[in-house]
Amino acid sequence: MNRYFQIGFYILVTVSIAVLYILYFKRANTEVVYVDSAKLLNGYQAMVNARTEYEQKAKGWQANVDTLMQEVQTAIKEHEKQIPSMSAKERDLSRQVIESKQRQLAQYQQAIAEKARQEDVKLTKQVVDQVNAFLDRYGKEHGYQIILAANQTGNIAYAQKKLDITEDVLAIINQEYSHK
Repeated sequence: MNRYFQIGFYILVTVSIAVLYILYFKRANTEVVYVDSAKLLNGYQAMVNARTEYEQKAKGWQANVDTLMQEVQTAIKEHEKQIPSMSAKERDLSRQVIESKQRQLAQYQQAIAEKARQEDVKLTKQVVDQVNAFLDRYGKEHGYQIILAANQTGNIAYAQKKLDITEDVLAIINQEYSHK
């Protein structure tokens, strides 16, 4: 039994030394860097273009809403102007038309708000997917073990500035984007 104990002890020591050796040398080669995610996304030309595209669509949607609002306001003014000369039945009919237009306007505004939200999510996701794919490739090409994304909420409490690769990433990703 004593002999088995010694063999087990030697195996345990050998495995422990091997694990410590592997952990030490693996840790020594670990490259951890970070990017400022807000700076990266705001500086990436694809995001700038996506925001411009979204803003143009939003202006068109808002113009449609403004037109419908103007139609409703015009109908209300006409209704108020003609009330004295209307019969009770005509007043009710006019009021129903106005209420119908107001409901349609409210429904359209809700639909446009949802469409705008979906479009924003879609455009942002496309750009974020591009950035993530680029960071994956960039990390592999440069031998990084991990690339962290810092944001304004402070998920990285401290990092040396030399570990910030945002400017390098921005330069290369924008260069690649301009050649597409």
